[in-house]
Amino acid sequence: MSGPLRVEALARHYGGTPVFANVQFTVQPGEFVAIVGDSGVGKSTLLNCLAGLDRWDAGRIVHGDTDLAPLDETQRALWRRAHVGFVFQAFHVLPHLDVAQNVALPLMLLGRTDPDRVQHMLAAVGLAGLGERLPQQLSGGQLQRVAIARALVHRPALLLADEPTGNLDPGTAARVMDLLLAQTREHGASLVLVTHSDAAAARADRVLRLTADGIAG
Repeated sequence: MSGPLRVEALARHYGGTPVFANVQFTVQPGEFVAIVGDSGVGKSTLLNCLAGLDRWDAGRIVHGDTDLAPLDETQRALWRRAHVGFVFQAFHVLPHLDVAQNVALPLMLLGRTDPDRVQHMLAAVGLAGLGERLPQQLSGGQLQRVAIARALVHRPALLLADEPTGNLDPGTAARVMDLLLAQTREHGASLVLVTHSDAAAARADRVLRLTADGIAG
């Protein structure tokens, strides 16, 4: 457990156009916060800032004792590797690796091998027996589940998810939400989920609405 995620007066601009400003909230370990808002308001941009993948123009992001602002790109990458699980909307699976290798990637980057954990995660997302397939042999919904298994395999302290159930049928979506919540409740992770799904948001401890003027909830 790495302590809470604290976002303090965060602002982001593209050129001279503000995307969002005065975004301020805290997510405790073991807490699930859903962020909702109109399309184009910057929800995915905010999530990328929380992961240290995008820059911001004002404010602070602090995870536990780590202030992301002073870190260079290499330091942020090492922090992400150790502490963050990110479910991207675009999946970002590696086409030249098979499914099991994609899921195992966070463990490999940490110098760890745990085939049993990889197989457990594949089974948990309904992909048992598909570990040797290549990404191009899977459907969009299956690729989404690969991305979710990969994000959870190393038991990260901070989970960031961008529409993680967007390509899934209702039954599988509920199962995936169960997995994300298990990581949050059982391992004390902080979960921040961006979603348009009322069903996903309804399971959150808190729902925050992002607008250009800030965040409310």
